[in-house]
Amino acid sequence: MALGTARPALPALLALIGALLPGLGGAQTSVHPLEAIIPRGGSVQVNCSASCDHRRPVLGLETQLTKKEVAQGDNWKIFELSGVQEDSTPICFSYCQAQTMVSMSLTVYWFPERVELAPLPRWQPVGENLTLRCQVAGGAPRTNLTVVLLRGEEELSREPAVGEPAEATVTVLAGRDDHLANFSCRTELDLRSRGLGLFQNSSAPRQLRTFVLPATHPNLATPSVVEAGTEWPVNCTMDGLFPASEAEVRLELSGRNLHPTVTHNNDSLLATAHDKANMEEEGTRQLSCVVTLGHQSRWWQENVTIYSFPAPNLTLSEPEVSEQTVVTVECEARAGALVMLSGGVPARLPGPRAQLQLNASAEDNGRIFFCSALLEVAGQVLHKNQTRELRVLYGPRLDKRDCLGNWTWQEGSQQTLTCQAWGNPVPELKCRRKGDNALLPIGDLRPVTREVAGTYLCQARSPRGEVTREVVVNVIYHRNYILTTILVTVAFTIGAAGLAAYFYNRQRKIQKYKLQKAQEAAAMKLNTPATPP
Repeated sequence: MALGTARPALPALLALIGALLPGLGGAQTSVHPLEAIIPRGGSVQVNCSASCDHRRPVLGLETQLTKKEVAQGDNWKIFELSGVQEDSTPICFSYCQAQTMVSMSLTVYWFPERVELAPLPRWQPVGENLTLRCQVAGGAPRTNLTVVLLRGEEELSREPAVGEPAEATVTVLAGRDDHLANFSCRTELDLRSRGLGLFQNSSAPRQLRTFVLPATHPNLATPSVVEAGTEWPVNCTMDGLFPASEAEVRLELSGRNLHPTVTHNNDSLLATAHDKANMEEEGTRQLSCVVTLGHQSRWWQENVTIYSFPAPNLTLSEPEVSEQTVVTVECEARAGALVMLSGGVPARLPGPRAQLQLNASAEDNGRIFFCSALLEVAGQVLHKNQTRELRVLYGPRLDKRDCLGNWTWQEGSQQTLTCQAWGNPVPELKCRRKGDNALLPIGDLRPVTREVAGTYLCQARSPRGEVTREVVVNVIYHRNYILTTILVTVAFTIGAAGLAAYFYNRQRKIQKYKLQKAQEAAAMKLNTPATPP
């Protein structure tokens, strides 16, 4: 650097002449060192000497720096320069027979006072250019000062420090890999050629956050109509985000925050909320989902209609009646709804109110009346239903189809005797055999024995009366024919044997009689005298 105050032109000229030409009479001025480099504020010793043939020279050091003579000899002097703040060119001069002079180069080095990387954007879109700027204040000598811009330890650019303050820039294309990367700048003061080292000074690192937010809007999944007082789900999804975990989601219903739960999966997010609409919110409301990442947002909005639709009011004039009682069934729904009433009777035309009457009979006991209300909301037809059961009180019934009058079973077979009595209240049924009042087991699966055969009187009884029915149980069983067969066989055998013996003896007697008669005839023939010729 140049001295802060200009010297007179004459000493400078003399210094130049003294450095180029030898002194008169062979006298010459020398300086040591010719070049020196010291830290700012440091000190250095300068030796000025002269060669004179016959006399002691007059020696001195011309400089604006603070100097002090620290040693001397016949033809030399040592001066100490201290508090050096900038580059300087001190001049040694001597006077023998004439004045000669020589200058030295004194260089001051110092490290930058400030090395700072300009602030980075809070969020940087992926795929867009990012310019890094580093400012360096101070530092010398500038010819040996370099500014380096870094991503982590990767060198992005290197350039000399120019200007005050010096500024170095580099432009990079931001990518996903740059998310959470550290960027910095560093100065290098390289004094190795001057016998010193390489001095580095780095800025504080700055972390970059990159992001990707697609141009598409979020997807809202929600019912288009919601009943007030019921819980309903809301889902908002979006794909292609980076980093998805940094995205913020806000779900609102006409400005009311639904406080969603957000989950992430790779580059996707899912925001879910369960809300219960108030009666005061009935009508068409705006449901919105806003996804914010970096300094950008994407949003979408859907209309949700909140309605109130209570179930229809279905009434019976009397829920429990006796037979032959007229019952009125009536159904009514909220204004604007249509109702249809049915219950085993011809359906009425839809209207805001429906009514029917019937003369209750036993067949109506347990009949379910059904009322369906329809309401159209935002183009959708909604249904609400209500049911009521009619109970009819009637006396016991014991019909042929439910309790047969005659059962015929094979002995030993597995049978269930079924006899069902009807009535409301349900009657008590007992079947007793005529003569001994033995109970007939009803409803049990059991083997049939001949002991259950007989005529029974079945009686069904309830507080509303009683009814009886006669049933007959027949049991078919096989007699023991084996002994009879044996006896018949034996008798037949004995008879056959007797008959054979009879015919044998009779034949023998006939033969014996015939033989006897033949013998008698022969004897008579022998005893008769012969007739004379």
